[in-house]
Amino acid sequence: MEKFFRVEKDSLGSVKVPQDAFWGAQTQRSIQNFSIGDELVPLELVYAISLIKKAASIANFNLGILNKSKKNLIVEISSEILHGLYDDHFPVKIWQTGSGTQTNMNVNEVISNIASMKTNSKIGNHYPLHPNDDVNKSQSTNDTFPAAIQISVIDEIHKQLIPSITNLKKEFDIKSEEWSEIIKIGRTHFQDAVPISFGQEISGWSKQLEDAKSAILSSLNELYALPIGGTAVGTGINCPSGFTTEVIKIINKETNYIFKKSDNHFSLMSSHHVLGNLMSQLKNLACSLFKISNDIKILSSGPRAGIYELLIPQNEPGSSIMPGKINPTQCEALSMICAQVIGFECAVSIANCSGTLQMNEYKPLIGFNILKSIKLLSHGISSFNNKLVIGMKPNYKSIKMNLDNSLMLVTALVPEIGYEKSAEIANLAFKESINLRQATLKLGYLNEEKFNELINIDNMI
Repeated sequence: MEKFFRVEKDSLGSVKVPQDAFWGAQTQRSIQNFSIGDELVPLELVYAISLIKKAASIANFNLGILNKSKKNLIVEISSEILHGLYDDHFPVKIWQTGSGTQTNMNVNEVISNIASMKTNSKIGNHYPLHPNDDVNKSQSTNDTFPAAIQISVIDEIHKQLIPSITNLKKEFDIKSEEWSEIIKIGRTHFQDAVPISFGQEISGWSKQLEDAKSAILSSLNELYALPIGGTAVGTGINCPSGFTTEVIKIINKETNYIFKKSDNHFSLMSSHHVLGNLMSQLKNLACSLFKISNDIKILSSGPRAGIYELLIPQNEPGSSIMPGKINPTQCEALSMICAQVIGFECAVSIANCSGTLQMNEYKPLIGFNILKSIKLLSHGISSFNNKLVIGMKPNYKSIKMNLDNSLMLVTALVPEIGYEKSAEIANLAFKESINLRQATLKLGYLNEEKFNELINIDNMI
């Protein structure tokens, strides 16, 4: 079996590494020591670290502390990582050191070993690129890892989450306009209330999404400030003057975002409150989506013993035992996602407040939970929109029946005859199973002409 392994060295000694792996000794130690769960460090975070390595090599070259050939190799290999050429060589689990050191070194080692391969050198001999001295030059895990979280989170939100929210809101806006003249019964406390248009009801869902999107984008403002250059504890030891400015300039060119140097590295390295704030806004989005999905589930309940004012697409059979049953499965899937995100937010809050002195030791968890939340919400919203919302239709028959049978239309009589007489009408109609007109005339509180004038649905919305 020995032929399937090579021997690499780190500061603790020799380690056997799989022959075909581009990672090195420290990564291998992580695999051995942290074989916990199935959750790997997200590739989005790996890519962000690789981007920082690329930018750092250029900055170090521009500052005269890294030669051209080494810079070119780091740039070339980092770019290849960013294009997904080496995805299988990042096996580190989330449940590792709280700083993310194993992940940072995983990237450093992969770049170093690929450089050896490209130059026909022996893989693992740290030539022509040393993982620490060259690839990690002017950096520490403690500043690059949180910066990478911020970069990856911003990118995923703009590329994945915001478009999915926008598309769902757009579909709600379309239906809100198209259904603006469909008058239905409103409901409060799950009981009949005064009328509302279907368009007005859906406009409420749309506005919740608009507010959630605005809050998420607003929370990103603080994330554009990066702690790069703070190195170990925020002081910037071993980081040359001008490095941070150069790195951020290059990152901005690569991403088309406008990152900047943080005003206080100590804050962003010892605490991740800005990430916590974003996670809170993701949770708020999840809460809104949870409510919307439940509303749709309730409105589509039936078909004969529920509200059934909303027809949803029949995507798949709903029961293994009850033939013909159709369930609101997209609502349920989205609700489960929302519940998971709410749980993730709780974990991030605990992690954020648990840092000590100059270090928050929960970085991998924070990064993973936020990126996972973004992915789940993005995919869940898109599925919900495409598989349900676009195809849902109003059930005019049930809407009219429920509206006609509602006793709460009596509210429109209150300004004319008062609350107590109106309540008497509603109670009589309910007790004797008659309509409001019949009850009003029976009690003699209004004539039919005046009743018809006051019970005008169009005047109630």
